Amino acid sequence: MPEADDAPANECPVNAEPLPPVLAGPVLRRVERRRLVLWLVASRAQSWRLRLLASDGGVLFDRLLREEEEAWELPLGARAFLYLINVAFSDPLPSDEVIEYDLGINAAGDQSPSWIRDWAPHLCMAGEQRPNFVIKSRIDRLYHGSCRRPHHSTEDGLVRLDAELRKAGKDPGARAALMMMSGDQVYADDVAGPMLRAIHALIESLGLFEEKLEGSVAVDSRALREHPQTYYHRDKLLPKTESNEALVERFIGGARKPVFTTANAQNHLISLNEMLAIYLLVWSPLCWAFIRPTDPVLGDEEGQRYTNETKNLNAFVATLPRAARAMAHIPNYMIFDDHDITDDWNLSALWEATAYEHPLSRRIVGNALIAYLLCQAWGNAPSRYRTLVTRAERMLRRGEENGLLPARRQSVLIERLFRFNSWNYSLDTSPMLVVLDTRTRRWRSEISRGRPSGLMDWEALTEFQQNIMGQQSVVVVSAAPMFGVKLIEVIQRVFTFFGRPLLVDAENWMAHRGAASVLFNIFAHSGTPKNFTILSGDVHYSFAYDVRLRRRPDNPRIWQITSSGIKNEFPPVLLEWLDRINRWIYAPWSPLNWFTKRRAMRVSPRLPTGRSAGERLWNAAGIGEVIFDEQGAPREIRQLNATEGGTRFLARQDLEE
Repeated sequence: MPEADDAPANECPVNAEPLPPVLAGPVLRRVERRRLVLWLVASRAQSWRLRLLASDGGVLFDRLLREEEEAWELPLGARAFLYLINVAFSDPLPSDEVIEYDLGINAAGDQSPSWIRDWAPHLCMAGEQRPNFVIKSRIDRLYHGSCRRPHHSTEDGLVRLDAELRKAGKDPGARAALMMMSGDQVYADDVAGPMLRAIHALIESLGLFEEKLEGSVAVDSRALREHPQTYYHRDKLLPKTESNEALVERFIGGARKPVFTTANAQNHLISLNEMLAIYLLVWSPLCWAFIRPTDPVLGDEEGQRYTNETKNLNAFVATLPRAARAMAHIPNYMIFDDHDITDDWNLSALWEATAYEHPLSRRIVGNALIAYLLCQAWGNAPSRYRTLVTRAERMLRRGEENGLLPARRQSVLIERLFRFNSWNYSLDTSPMLVVLDTRTRRWRSEISRGRPSGLMDWEALTEFQQNIMGQQSVVVVSAAPMFGVKLIEVIQRVFTFFGRPLLVDAENWMAHRGAASVLFNIFAHSGTPKNFTILSGDVHYSFAYDVRLRRRPDNPRIWQITSSGIKNEFPPVLLEWLDRINRWIYAPWSPLNWFTKRRAMRVSPRLPTGRSAGERLWNAAGIGEVIFDEQGAPREIRQLNATEGGTRFLARQDLEE
C-alpha cells in the first residue's frame, strides 16, 4: 500500500492503529419495565454481559447474554459488527427510579469483562461508573427535535440535551421519559466534502462490504470512491441518456430552492457502506479518532469550500462525546424524513416514477432504507422488523465470504423494503405515543402526477384513526407539521400551480385536498382523544400553535409543537420577513383565512418569550422540551437553544397574566 503522500488522488490511506473494541454506542433505544433495547457497533465479534443496578446499588440483572436471541449480530464489514441488544425481563424493572446499566465484553472467557467505563468513558457522567436511565410511569416530560446537519455552522442541540441530563442528575422526577427524533437524523443527500472523505476513510479502515453498482459509470463502490469526480461532482456520475435527464435534475443534481434554502446533493451518498458509515460518524466520536483522511485533490473554489466545511465539521466532532453521552442516557425513538433517504423523497407520483425507473437511483434509495432499517427502525420496535433484518443478515453474511455483497440478495431486500408499509409504530405509554410514517404511504394526486402527494393515504389515515380512538390523550409524531405557517404553505401552492413543487419542498398536510379532509374529519370525530399533541420538525424553525375546532372549541384540544433543527437553522432575515408578512395578511380578522383549507379551525400561535411583540417563530438550533400535566396535556412548551438559553411558547392569556 502506498504511503499517504503517494496515494492516488481519491484513495484514502488506511490507519494501521488497533481499533477500539466498540466503534459506536451503546445508544439507548427502547426501555420498558420488561424490556431493554440497545444499539451498538463493535470492531470484532463479541460476547456481551449485561448488568443492571438499582438506585440503592442492588443488582437487578447480571448475566451473559444469549447470542442471536438477546444479542443479534450483523456483520457490516471485516472489522465492523452491528449488535442489537434486546433483553426481555421476567421480573419487571422499577419505574420512576434511576437504573444504572453496563455492558461487559470478552465476557465469555476466563478474563474479567471490560465494562463501558473501560472502552467508552465519554459515555459516563462525571463521577459515575456507568450510564443510567429512568423508566417513567407516564410521559410527564419529553425532548424532541429533527434536522441534525453536521456541517452546519450552528452548535449541536444534542449537546444541550446532555447539559439538561447532567443538570437533572439522579433525580428521577427531573428526567424526561424519552427523546423523539422526528426526522433527518442523518443527511444522506447533503454531505460535506470532508465528511464524505471521512466516510471513505472509515470504509477502508473497517473493511465495510463493497457492492456492484448497476447503471453507474463506476462498476462498484470501490471504483466510485476512487473516481476523480466523486467529490462535489457526483451528479456527473449518473447516466446521461435522454430518458434520464429528469433523474439528473430532480434526484442527484439537487434543485435550487431560492425561496427557502439551497439543497446540495453534489456529494450524495450512493453505496450501502457509505450510508452505514455516516451513522457511525454522526453518533460516535470514537470513529473519528483512528481515521486519517487526507484532503482530496480539488480545484481552488472547491478547495475553499472544503476548508470552510472542515471548520464546521471539526466543531461538530469536538462535541460528539457529549452528544453520544446524551444518547446513552435517554431512550431515543426515531422516524425518517426525506434527508435520511434523499431530498423530496416521494414528493409526487412523478418524482417516484422518475427516481425509481433507473437501477442506480433505485439502489441509492434502497441502500438508504437498508441503513435506516438497521440503524434506526430496528431499535424502535425490534419484533416488527425481524423478517426484514433476517433477510439483511443473509445478505451481509454472504458479504463475509469475499467482502462483496451479493447483488441479487441486495436487490431482493430493497424490493421488500419498497413494499413494506409498517414503518410507523406506537408506544403503550400514558399518554400513548403514535409515530407516523409520512413518507412511504403517500396519497398520490388524482389531478396531476406532478402535484404533491398527500403525506398519508386514506388507508394509512384510517389505521391511524383506529389506533387512537378511545384514548384520553395522545402524542402524535408527524415529521412535517400538520399546521404550518400559512404564508409558506401558500407560496408552496403557487409554485405547485406553476409545476415547480420541487423548488420549494411543497410538502405539507394541506397540499393534498383528500388527505387534509380526512385529517380534519379525524379531529372532528367524537372518539378523537380530548388532548391531541402533535410533535413535528422538518422546517428549520420552531413554533407552537393552539388549535381548536370552531364549532366545538372545547373538544378536542390540539397543540401543534414544532422543534427544528437540532443542528440547522432557517436563513434569519428571510424568516423574519416571512413571519412579519404572515402576521399582516393572516391576522385573525383577515378574510384571507377563509380561503385556507383549515378555515374550520381556529389556529392561535403561541408567542415565544424574548422576541419582539407579535413574533411567532423561533430560529435557533436546539432541542424542544414539552412538560405534560397528569391528563396528558402540554403544561409547558419550551425550545432550548443548542448552547444556552431558549424560549417558552406562551398563549396570549399567559402573557397577560
